[in-house]
Amino acid sequence: MFDTKIAIVLRNDLQSWQKLNVTAFLTSGIAGQSPEIIGEPYRDRAGNVYNALSIQPIIVLSANEDSIATIHRRSLERGVTSSLFIEEMFATGHDVANRAVFSEFAPEDAKVVGIAIRADKKIVDKITKGASMHA
Repeated sequence: MFDTKIAIVLRNDLQSWQKLNVTAFLTSGIAGQSPEIIGEPYRDRAGNVYNALSIQPIIVLSANEDSIATIHRRSLERGVTSSLFIEEMFATGHDVANRAVFSEFAPEDAKVVGIAIRADKKIVDKITKGASMHA
């Protein structure tokens, strides 16, 4: 049904609140990069209007620290723009601080806790190889 695939990969040692927080942030990055994935507003029988949601399923995967670093490297090598969340961002409280701490790291020393990508299905599968379904 879709030529593309959206995958979010979370580092497998995160606490539950961290997994949820990172997933929310990374999803907003994908929506910002690809606004066409957002459908029409939802309406219930009573006529109440709700926010539009993604028209495309999003798969959530899990990987250890080494695997998520490899996934990050593969996304860069293939030129796939990603949403990325690093460990140090947990200590900040807003976007400006997030971007400031993010800029202090390079791919080889970033402690990636989550990455989200949207690309051709086969490319996403190749990039995320080694990750497993999040349980």
